[in-house]
Amino acid sequence: MSRRHVVVVGAGPAGLSAADAALAAGARVTLVDSAEQPGGQYHRMLPEAYEASNPEVLHHGWDAFRRRAHRVLGHPRCVWLAGTTVWAVEREDPEGAPLLHVLGGTPRRRSVLAPDALVVAPGAHDRVLPFPGWELPGVFTAGAAQALAKGERVAVGERVAVAGTGPFLLPVAVSLLQAGAQVAEVLEARRGGPAARGWLRRPWELAAATGKTGELVSYTAALARARVPYLLGRAVVEARGDGRVEEVVSARVRDDWSVVPGSERMTAVDAVCVGHGFTPRLELLVAAGCAVRGRTPAEVFATVDDTQRTTSPGVYAAGEVAGIAGALAAGAEGAVAGKSEAKRS
Repeated sequence: MSRRHVVVVGAGPAGLSAADAALAAGARVTLVDSAEQPGGQYHRMLPEAYEASNPEVLHHGWDAFRRRAHRVLGHPRCVWLAGTTVWAVEREDPEGAPLLHVLGGTPRRRSVLAPDALVVAPGAHDRVLPFPGWELPGVFTAGAAQALAKGERVAVGERVAVAGTGPFLLPVAVSLLQAGAQVAEVLEARRGGPAARGWLRRPWELAAATGKTGELVSYTAALARARVPYLLGRAVVEARGDGRVEEVVSARVRDDWSVVPGSERMTAVDAVCVGHGFTPRLELLVAAGCAVRGRTPAEVFATVDDTQRTTSPGVYAAGEVAGIAGALAAGAEGAVAGKSEAKRS
């Protein structure tokens, strides 16, 4: 009997874990990612010309990721399609997995993948709330700034403000410091909520998530050593400059995001990185006919069962597209999806 062919789209924590589990269960795997190297945003790898001598300093869980990446990419039943994008989805068999039209390689060429099962793990992208001046050069999403810092060792500016909501602001600020930037301040718009409660004021709540306490300690220690102010209840309300960012205006905000009058102040910077959480990349799942769930447009995710199977035959979803929960949860979901499908007869 021929081995089942599982195509995994996305080589971040969820996708790499799904590929690893599917291979261990005896399947053939094709791993597709638009980047040239595996890792996704969380384990973004430097190009060989800029490779860090101590990458574990830049990436939590680096050794475990590197072992998994080598095991998957070096497996004889795995085909690794780097720098490849899915540009169309087609379903010939209503009961089977869809066909994937992909474009990639050197030279770039089109090809069609016909899997027995598809695991979709493309991750998420930044959510940003607009403000006056956000179109100026020098305004970046937090994810873009971190990608440049971790993937190219390039800082988006010499003096940078990091602003928005959520614990992701901490690793972004640390990545900028490691890339050589001065971080003028980190502005967390919420006065309480997940960032203040879980990451700063009550870190013992993270004990149930292995490794998160260590991340908290390392990030906050790095910011403290660099004397970076971390201010709660403040948000960037305007970016100013002649042709590019030269300063940002921040202000205290209430729980309903209204500005407290008279609390505005200016900070001289040449770049500002802004992020307000994440939005899952659902395009491929929607194209494959998968149902989604959510109460608001900002919180829409793929509908999955306890094996990560979607409502579309032969399609599984893992990681941020099934719910924003971080790299550890994404890896666990990927393992469930890859193992569940590979073992089907």
